[in-house]
Amino acid sequence: MVVSAVNPDSGEESAGPCAPALSEPLMERDLAERVAHVLKAVADPTRLQLLHLIQTAPGGEACVCSLTDRLGLRQPTISHHLKTMTTAGLLTREKRGTWVWYAVDPEGMEAVQDILRSPVRAAA
Repeated sequence: MVVSAVNPDSGEESAGPCAPALSEPLMERDLAERVAHVLKAVADPTRLQLLHLIQTAPGGEACVCSLTDRLGLRQPTISHHLKTMTTAGLLTREKRGTWVWYAVDPEGMEAVQDILRSPVRAAA
């Protein structure tokens, strides 16, 4: 099938492809879904604030009780956001007594950096 295209410089119509063929490999669907899952996990202002608080906390970890106090949100809301980021592989969690402590997962953060550098070549 021949496609007509209009040359934006001359305004003339020409037969043939409108642009060079795309040569980069298509991102595999399962990788695209994993990347989208991770990006959705950080695409929220509260989650970004939580991630920053945890990263900069003494010892690189924070208790849910400290996070709720700092953000002024209720514990179930904070726990929901933390669970989302943990499921996406961005945080680790450790239960100590009645409280749960969270830390940034270095491998998860490296995966985010890889995604931002080059989505097609991002690690699984």
